[in-house]
Amino acid sequence: MIQVAIMGHGTVGSGVYAVFEMNAREISRAVGQPVEVKYVLDLRDFSSLPYADKFITDFSVIENDPEVTVVAEVMGGVGAAYEFTKRCLKAGKSVCTSNKELVATHGEELLALAKAHNVNYLFEASVGGGIPVIRPMMQCLAANRIDEICGILNGTTNYILSEMIHKGVSFEDALKQAQALGYAENDPTADIEGHDACRKICILSDLAFGDKIDPNEVSCQGISKITLKDVALADELGYVIKLIGRAKRAENGKIYAFVAPHLVAKSSPLAAVEEVFNGIMVTGNAVGEVMFYGQGAGKLATASAVVADMMDAIAHADKRRPVEWGDGSEKLLLPLDALESAWYVPGEAPEAIVDRKIDGAVITKPMTANALHEAVGEAAGAMRVL
Repeated sequence: MIQVAIMGHGTVGSGVYAVFEMNAREISRAVGQPVEVKYVLDLRDFSSLPYADKFITDFSVIENDPEVTVVAEVMGGVGAAYEFTKRCLKAGKSVCTSNKELVATHGEELLALAKAHNVNYLFEASVGGGIPVIRPMMQCLAANRIDEICGILNGTTNYILSEMIHKGVSFEDALKQAQALGYAENDPTADIEGHDACRKICILSDLAFGDKIDPNEVSCQGISKITLKDVALADELGYVIKLIGRAKRAENGKIYAFVAPHLVAKSSPLAAVEEVFNGIMVTGNAVGEVMFYGQGAGKLATASAVVADMMDAIAHADKRRPVEWGDGSEKLLLPLDALESAWYVPGEAPEAIVDRKIDGAVITKPMTANALHEAVGEAAGAMRVL
């Protein structure tokens, strides 16, 4: 019998427990013996639940129990989650998490700590919810040099843009709908201003390029300034607007990484990613372009990835997964101003830089942000074209 613990009983934490209960037979068969959730850590009262006897409020119970070998951290944030994760790893317990903020900001430290104590720190659920993307990058694409990662990494913003594109709903009303449906928090800032997508593209970049990309140094622009007029003009030009996280290798081996709204051609697979779904395209120098698609969030979808990591940690109890990246000292991030792309510009632009135009907007020839600024000034509302 394998004993595990869950730290946090919110949406994902309750989902983790549900997956263990729902798929107990399959999980037992896969790992070779039954797996039992011994503790669930949460300060709130869950006395009405049928497994109320498993709840504890004192983290040290988990920390000091030698029977607990794998822990799910689904608390969120970088406060208690950070401290408890460190203490679990030091106590010789593997930790599996969906906490994108913690992985993006302290991943290199926690991975080093896991290595020092011969345990695992796994985080498949931190990017793309239930979409398998991290493990395939580490294993299936391991023979490749990753040249670019580009994707829709936030379901909330994708839902809002889908409502604007297909139903003509204003940004403000689409946001209210997302909140009513539980897709957006009461404070939606992390989603609509791109911070959530930024953390995710940083994690993927850390894995792909081998050194930490600090989210605080990555250019991050959200969708709160997108209007229905932009949506209509993009449509007339043959595009849809999507919030895209990108990391692109430059010729010198350094990278551009950023989050921003883009015009995406309707012929692109990313243009067909609708509602709360995510789509992530990874380009390897040998395999070419591959795409990962699925539910980027949700209780059971995300929980399934956490539980899969816990099963992997159980299977690799004696031989840990070799996952690590640097501390950021390579300074891989390049200034975004040097990246050339075509641009959508509402209004007029000098003919010399125009590639296509309609009444009310133009698509420019590929150029840097600085060159665009010199040609059209501030260019309020300008967006890169993917």
